[in-house]
Amino acid sequence: MEQFPEQASIAWIMSAFIYTVGAVAVVLVLLGLVFIDMGMVRERNVLDTVVQKIGGAMLAGLGTLLIGYPIWQWQFNQAFGLDAPLWRAVKDWWLGGGYTTTASRHIDPAALPEADVLQIFLVFFVTFSMATAGLIHSGVVERIRSLPFYVMSFVLGAVLSPVVGYLCWGSLSPLTLRGTHDFEGVFPLYITAGTFALVLAWRVGPRLGALTPHAGGAAPAPHRPAYLAAGSLLIVFALPFVTIGSGYIVPDAGFFGISFTESGIGLVIVNLFAALLGGAVSGLALAHRRREASWALLGPIAGVVICGTLLDIGTAWACLLLGAAGPLVAAATAALVRRLGVDDPKVAPLALGPGVAGAVATGFIEWGTATGGYIGLKGEYAVGVAEITPWWQLIGVGATIVVVGVPALLMCLIFERFGGLRISEAAELDGIDAHHWGVPAAAGRGESEPALT
Repeated sequence: MEQFPEQASIAWIMSAFIYTVGAVAVVLVLLGLVFIDMGMVRERNVLDTVVQKIGGAMLAGLGTLLIGYPIWQWQFNQAFGLDAPLWRAVKDWWLGGGYTTTASRHIDPAALPEADVLQIFLVFFVTFSMATAGLIHSGVVERIRSLPFYVMSFVLGAVLSPVVGYLCWGSLSPLTLRGTHDFEGVFPLYITAGTFALVLAWRVGPRLGALTPHAGGAAPAPHRPAYLAAGSLLIVFALPFVTIGSGYIVPDAGFFGISFTESGIGLVIVNLFAALLGGAVSGLALAHRRREASWALLGPIAGVVICGTLLDIGTAWACLLLGAAGPLVAAATAALVRRLGVDDPKVAPLALGPGVAGAVATGFIEWGTATGGYIGLKGEYAVGVAEITPWWQLIGVGATIVVVGVPALLMCLIFERFGGLRISEAAELDGIDAHHWGVPAAAGRGESEPALT
């Protein structure tokens, strides 16, 4: 079998290693979400919460590994003029595809340069789907049945998140080529998860006692700050590696955003920490003012989410100031969601609200900045072919909400018709760990309400 030693160049091997670290770092984000939920659910539901979250994440990753990744690769086949671009992407990149199952040294670089890097990018997408499913689960803990959540997670990873990525994330995606800009996966991760979680939390209904008193004595979850702090710090630790993995590393040229915007590794890390610290200070002030410690712990995450589309092209000052707005937007979103009667104190406030606000704000802050295209291509696919505008950011937000929200609602309605979405009231009152897993209940019913409400 013919070999191509140029696929093993030091530059490409180093790039593959960097993307591997980024992909593994996303798993740390998932672990952080596990700890955060352990700190915010009732003790008698901790085991089921962890099992559901990890199980759903794995099924979402499986969906992406099986068939989801080719949907994202579709954009590149279109730009390079390949026949039947979607079908070609499926044949090349599904689990049994030629590029998925062939060692890089046996792949002609004229057909697929940097084969190792693109194979690792498949894993990066798998872990992104895992984190998205884990984030969605945080919006419906302690009440959703496992089977519906597992099925929805698989569909999310196989279809929904890849479709949003195809539309909005990547230098050759249809909306990017017109002016929609993303960097850290705000559209396929944060807005996708926030939209799905909001729909799911609405259809499942609030936890017993979460929004109104319950005659059976149920109350919302306790607040265990040690777990919450550990989860938040794990996510903060992972974010720099995830951020570096969210762009192009071009040997002898530099680092570019995923939309092929001019950037640099140093720039995005400085911007990341400016956003993080802006959110931390604002969250700390909000925590003291409202006497809700959760904002001090989750404020940095809100700061990063709201700056996710700006990190590759913004300035440190812009990221600091926009990051400071993250917890404020999250608090306003939490109040609105609660007023609508939806019990989702975490995902919509931390992901959907800041994600949407930051995407639109980037349209104004970087209005006219070049985006889109791919190195070496010309015409409609040339680097910098589009300009960032507020309305194309809004179109990207709207497209994501529709692509995710409509299927999420349809799946909810189907499960409501056949078997239901929610666990029984008895299981919720007695504790899911005892009811489903045979674990003796470890906590009583009278527990205090968490922050972020």
